[in-house]
Amino acid sequence: MKKIASLYILSLLCTPLWAANLSADNRIVESELNIYSARKEALIKPLLDKFSAQYDVKINLVTGKADALLARAKSEGKFSPVDIIITTDVGRLARAKSQSLTQPITATLPDYVTLKDQESHWVALTTRNRPIIINPLTVDADSITSYEDLIKPEFKGRVCIRSSSNIYNQSLVAAMLIQKGEAQTLAWSKGMVENFARRPKGGDRDQIKAVVSGVCDIAVANTYYLAAMRNADETTQAIANKVKVIWPNQSNRGVHLNISGISVAKHAKNTLAANLLIEYMLQKDAQSWYANTNHEYPVDPSIEWSDTLKAMGTFKHETIELNQVGELNGQALRIMDKAGWR
Repeated sequence: MKKIASLYILSLLCTPLWAANLSADNRIVESELNIYSARKEALIKPLLDKFSAQYDVKINLVTGKADALLARAKSEGKFSPVDIIITTDVGRLARAKSQSLTQPITATLPDYVTLKDQESHWVALTTRNRPIIINPLTVDADSITSYEDLIKPEFKGRVCIRSSSNIYNQSLVAAMLIQKGEAQTLAWSKGMVENFARRPKGGDRDQIKAVVSGVCDIAVANTYYLAAMRNADETTQAIANKVKVIWPNQSNRGVHLNISGISVAKHAKNTLAANLLIEYMLQKDAQSWYANTNHEYPVDPSIEWSDTLKAMGTFKHETIELNQVGELNGQALRIMDKAGWR
């Protein structure tokens, strides 16, 4: 007890008296935590409520569109109340870092954590993949084994995908840029445009629905969108169950990998609680909840995938440096625009 009391007094030297408390497991943290989350409330709040109860920390949660939340933090500057930023895609995490919206994480991370910023400005909470989705009634699954196959002449007018402004596509192309070079990536982008069934529009769910409705036969979409559809109402499930997942590039570089991640905000006032939350989000219980609720792949390799993800099959994924993917998003967008992607 004396040791805990001494630690408490020492910590208060660098933590405002009005802001600190002694948590349920005798760790000293601030009594409040402000979070900007690109995750919808239903997909993150139950987990945050458990953290709040365990550590006696009041959570103030703001949810919204990922880009809008980053823009908000930037406009607020040093007056921003945000302590934690939870967002999707390494492109956004890299942008947040480059715009000086984040600071190094000081949390003690599990040994299994490898997907993190080299300077500790972000760490992955889950991974997601961007495979090819087909209508198995109109497309021979054996005819597509890679992203490169999507530009075959036989698929002219048969491919649906989101616009070049979509960050998931930017990261996909950025990853290709790293592995194939600018000339081949530009040629691929032009080939994709030639094979578009329609002008890019809508989200990933819309691309999947377009495949089923006959607008196109092939789409590119993140797995968690399809997984969410397969766990929705009966009508949506019926649509989602009509498509098949193709894991591309399994004989070489692997399917495109990306992440959802977390950062401590640059001007965070509650850094002890912020770093404690990061540790909590990487614990087994939280990883299991996160993976099964959001249908994403846990970064903890010991955690089982959701049944929906298991049904999609196993795969080999890219192993390139994610920081580089995020940094090349701008160049990827320029290549896509040059190809006429729009």
